[in-house]
Amino acid sequence: MAAVSTLDVEDSMEGQFGLADRIVDEAALANSVRRFAERGITLPTFAELADPTTIDRARIGDADPQEPDARNLWRNHWYNGLDGARVDVPDHVVLPPEFTGVPSPIIVAFGDRFPMITAHKVLAAYACLAPRIVCGQFDPTTQRAIWPSTGNYARGGIAISRILASRGVAILPEGMSQERFDWLEQWCENPADDVIRTFGTESNVKEIYDACNELAKDPGNVIFNQFCEFGNHLAHYEVTGRALGHVFETVAAERPGLRLAAFTSATGSAGTIAAGDRLKETYGTRIVAVEALECPTLLENGYGEHNIQGIGDKHVPLIHNVMNTDLIVAVSDRATDHLQVMFNADDGLGYLADRRLVPQPVLATMAHFGLSSICNVLAAITTAKVLNLGADDAIITVATDGAALYPSERTKIEARDFGGGFTNLDAAAVWGEHLANVPTANAIECTEAVRNRIFNLGYYTWVEQQGTPIDLFDARRDQSFWTGLRRFLGEWDAMIGEFNARVAAA
Repeated sequence: MAAVSTLDVEDSMEGQFGLADRIVDEAALANSVRRFAERGITLPTFAELADPTTIDRARIGDADPQEPDARNLWRNHWYNGLDGARVDVPDHVVLPPEFTGVPSPIIVAFGDRFPMITAHKVLAAYACLAPRIVCGQFDPTTQRAIWPSTGNYARGGIAISRILASRGVAILPEGMSQERFDWLEQWCENPADDVIRTFGTESNVKEIYDACNELAKDPGNVIFNQFCEFGNHLAHYEVTGRALGHVFETVAAERPGLRLAAFTSATGSAGTIAAGDRLKETYGTRIVAVEALECPTLLENGYGEHNIQGIGDKHVPLIHNVMNTDLIVAVSDRATDHLQVMFNADDGLGYLADRRLVPQPVLATMAHFGLSSICNVLAAITTAKVLNLGADDAIITVATDGAALYPSERTKIEARDFGGGFTNLDAAAVWGEHLANVPTANAIECTEAVRNRIFNLGYYTWVEQQGTPIDLFDARRDQSFWTGLRRFLGEWDAMIGEFNARVAAA
C-alpha cells in the first residue's frame, strides 16, 4: 500500500475506522430502531457504565448474568459481584508481600465479574458496536459483525451481537483454549459458519487480519478489529480508568499516605492500557506495558510464540498510546503456565498457606486469575523492583479473566511439565523459580528514543499492510490526538439517549 495519503484525519477516522459523531446512514439507523423496539432493547451510556449508581436496578430485573439477555447490557461494568448483583466498589484483592516478595501493595481488580463471558472484553465489544449502531454505521438487519481476536474479545463480540439482535462471527486462532470454543459453540446460532479458526495460537494475529481482509470484501460484513477500534480505547479510558481509580481510593482510605505509583497492563489490543491514561492524569501513575518474553515485540522488536492467552503480539496496536507509556516489561509464559497450575492445585495453595504464610482470603481469590492476569501481576512485581518502590507505593492491575477458562490448558501443562500431577514438591520448585526471585532483566524504562522506536514499529502493520493514511498514523504521536478523542464519549452518550428515545416511541 502507498505510504502517503491526502485524506483528512477526521474523514479517515470515520471512513476507515468507523469513528463517527453523526448519523451516517439514516436508513440503517431506522432499521436498528425498529428491531430494538421489537425486542425491547435499550442501550446504556458510557457515563452510566462508568458510574453504575446512576442505573436503575429495575433495568436488570431478574436477568441471569450468564444468559443472552439484553438486560445484561446494564451489567457491562466493573461493579458486579460474582452473582451478578451490583457492588459498591469493584471486587479486588490486595496482594501482600508474603505473596509478591515486594513491599508495595499490588491491587488487582477482577474482570471475571463481567456478564455473559466472565471477562472484561465484553465491555470493549460493546464500545465498538454500540456507537456504530447509533450513528447508523451498522445495520443489524442486513450486516454481520466480524469479531477478530485471540479469544475473549471474539466471545464478547458474539455476546453483544446476539443480545443486540444481530449476527456475529468470531475469528480466532485454532490453538486457543478449548473452553473458548465450547462457549462459542453454545452462543453462536450457527457455529459451523460463525466461528472461523485461523492458523496458529496467541502469536498469530496477522493471520486473523488476513481473514478479516478477505471477509471485508463483502459489504455485508463489518469488521470490528479491536486493535484499531478507538471505541475500545475510549471505553477503557472512561469506564475502566474510573473503576480502578475508585478501587485505589478505597484501598488508600485505609492506608494513609498511599500513592498510586504504577499501572501494569498486558498490551493485547491496547484497550485496557488506556485506563492508564486516566490514572496518569489523576494520580501521576506510571503506565507499564506488558508482553510475553517469548515474543518480545515492544521490548526488542522481536517475534516468537507463547501461551499467555489474551495477549496478541508481533505488532503494535493502532490504539496504543505508545508515547504515553513509561515502562515495558516482558513475562515468560513458562511462569504463567506454572503458576496457573499452582494456583488451582490443592498442594499449590497448601504450600502458599503453610510455607509462605499467604493469608487465606488472598488464596481464595486465586481461582479468579487467568493466564494474562498472572502475567499482569508478575509485571507489577518487576515494576516494583525496577522502580525501587516501597510500602507507600501501590501498583494496580487487572485480572482480565479467571481460571475457569483454562482447565484444558492446565491439563496440558501438568502432563507436559509435572508428570500429570502437581505435588507439594512441585509447588516449592515453582515458587522458587517464578515468585521467589521475579526477574528485572526483561524490563526497560521508556526514554523518548524507546517510545519513538516502538511507535515507528507500528508503521509496517498499519500503513504498509493495512492501508492506514500516514497523516493519521503520525497524528497519534501527539497527546492532543488522544485527548481530542474524548469528545466522542459525550457525543455518543447524547446519541445513545436520542436513540433510546426513538426506540421507546417506535
